[in-house]
Amino acid sequence: MKSSFLALFLIFFIQITKAQSPSQNDSVTVLQEVILTDTVLTKNATGIVPSSVIGTKSFQNYSPIDMVSAINQIPGVFVLSGALNTNKITIRGIGARSQYGTDKLQLYYNDIPLTNGTGSSTIETYDLENLDVIEVIKGPKGTAYGTGLGGAIILHSEENTKEATSLENNFTTGSYGLLKNNLSFSHSDTKFSLMVRYGHMETDGYRENNRFERDGILVNTSYKINSKNKVSFLLNHIDYSAQIPSSISRSAFDEDPKQAAFTWKSAQGFEDNNYTLAGFSYQHEFSSRLENTTSIFYTYLDHYEPRPFNILDETTNGYGFRTRFLGNFNFLHRKAEYTFGAELYKDEYNWGTFDNLYEENNGNGSLKGGRISDNKEFRRKFNGFGSLTLPLTDKFTAQIGLNINKTHYDFRDKFNSGSDNKNAERDFKAIVLPSLDLNYKLNEYHFIYANISRGFSNPSLERSLTPEGVINPDIDQETGINYELGGQFNFFKKKLHLDLAVYRMDIENLLVDQRIGEDQYIGKNAGSTKHQGIDLELSYTIALTPQLQLRPFINYTLSDFSFVEFIDGENDFSGNPLTGVPKNRLNSGLQMQMNNGFYWNTTHQYVDKISLTDANTLYSDAFNVLNTKIGYRKELSSRFTIGLNLGINNIFDTKYAQSVLINATGFGGSEPRYYYPGNGRNWYGGLKLGIRI
Repeated sequence: MKSSFLALFLIFFIQITKAQSPSQNDSVTVLQEVILTDTVLTKNATGIVPSSVIGTKSFQNYSPIDMVSAINQIPGVFVLSGALNTNKITIRGIGARSQYGTDKLQLYYNDIPLTNGTGSSTIETYDLENLDVIEVIKGPKGTAYGTGLGGAIILHSEENTKEATSLENNFTTGSYGLLKNNLSFSHSDTKFSLMVRYGHMETDGYRENNRFERDGILVNTSYKINSKNKVSFLLNHIDYSAQIPSSISRSAFDEDPKQAAFTWKSAQGFEDNNYTLAGFSYQHEFSSRLENTTSIFYTYLDHYEPRPFNILDETTNGYGFRTRFLGNFNFLHRKAEYTFGAELYKDEYNWGTFDNLYEENNGNGSLKGGRISDNKEFRRKFNGFGSLTLPLTDKFTAQIGLNINKTHYDFRDKFNSGSDNKNAERDFKAIVLPSLDLNYKLNEYHFIYANISRGFSNPSLERSLTPEGVINPDIDQETGINYELGGQFNFFKKKLHLDLAVYRMDIENLLVDQRIGEDQYIGKNAGSTKHQGIDLELSYTIALTPQLQLRPFINYTLSDFSFVEFIDGENDFSGNPLTGVPKNRLNSGLQMQMNNGFYWNTTHQYVDKISLTDANTLYSDAFNVLNTKIGYRKELSSRFTIGLNLGINNIFDTKYAQSVLINATGFGGSEPRYYYPGNGRNWYGGLKLGIRI
């Protein structure tokens, strides 16, 4: 890691000393069409709320199947990935205590809510090649996006605005039997825009019982009725199946990280998913000072998952609407802005479990037995939001925001028809979540900001149950207050970019999972935590010659998180570092771009050790991973384009855990399984062909 720091800072030092020479400035002028950074991307967060964005320039650093590495490039955001279908996103430590998935944040696709009724989000159902921008609001600053403690992630597929018709195909192959193909058709004229993408991917995976296969289609279309009205339609459908190798013990990890957990291999555990998102949006401009976008949407998930301990069969039907008004008015001879709106999400969740008779199936894997449970849940959440942005002076701007959330659960146990939990409800009180942002513009290159905001997180319905299956009314929502100072600074005519944030979040009524069975957890409020840290982005664009541009970057995350008060039974963990979070993370890299279409990007990731138990008695190992990718893009004519790329991941074949399971428990005298191994050294290569019709 030290060598990476030294190399990058040496480049910074040499180029800064040369930055003011006439020849250097001439080079920048020649290369002004070459853009290596995503900082110029438009952000969806309204007003002056700071957010981080990555787009195609960052995606280009990695394999088209590696959304995780692209997101991990954002400081303060960490995705622990057990497999392509097993991801846990944490933002500033929020969500680190979740067991197998992502919660405590809000996920959106083109402004359509994707997070289900109990706060769970699954980013793995989306294809990186179908996205143009990923935007992250860290913490509860974004009142228009749910004010979750973790914040919000907004996935965005842009419309085709060029008046043309084109066809593009990108084919990728690589290690572990990787085959991926993405076919895209787009058409646009003055009124109508259409984008259709079909993708297929399959891979055998690095580990045993690790095969993944996915087919997906994305339709994104809009029609401009007139200068004031536009309608849009979005359809995203994914059908994928994924074998599950699961986590393994330390002994198994040291012996052979490719192996699957014994019981999961014996049961040939897997999951099969059909997921559909359909949304219709109407945009109307009342005047130059007021416009509205209203969306209605429907989501469907059919999930089937044989596990060693049982077989889970579930379906979810979700629907709702979101409306947002954007307006402006004159204030002290300046333009003030406001937004207000609401969103409602309702879903019906049917789930049941069955005996898995794999041990009686002659080595043929899972076999469905008798029913164990049969449940139905109705979940409803409502968000009302608004914000007002006032330019108090030419340089000083203030924004106040407010979000009101109301959540309702209704649980039905249809298997134990005579029990008290046949019809159990939990109606959370409305929670009010204010936010204040202050922004001061030092000059056209620098600004600083401050934020104080309140956020919350609901317990999932399942975690709200007692061991007997009755909803526990004593479980409270997690709440937290975020304090943040930061700024963005540009030097040497915006060639050197610095983005810095210092924050602290105090969380009360900490929700923790208590394991009461191999596949059964209940939740409880066990104390409070303190999240304080630093997010740093630093990049420098260097024009070495009129034909060659370099961009070294360093993204650093300091996470100093701890339990303020945490008493679990007879154990007092107060003062211990927060479980499941590395204290230091570093993502660095060097992007090289030539005017002839040739590029070469190298990235490095360092992840510090991670505490695996609340007592801090066991840690994962820190690790470094180095990746590189080389490519070439060329317009053969006004109608034809070609692209080639070749990449190598984990160049030094580092053995590391890409995800961990905290507070793991061994059953039947077996060793606890904490580790999800990351891939060994692997390669991929791609060919992209495009034609304008």
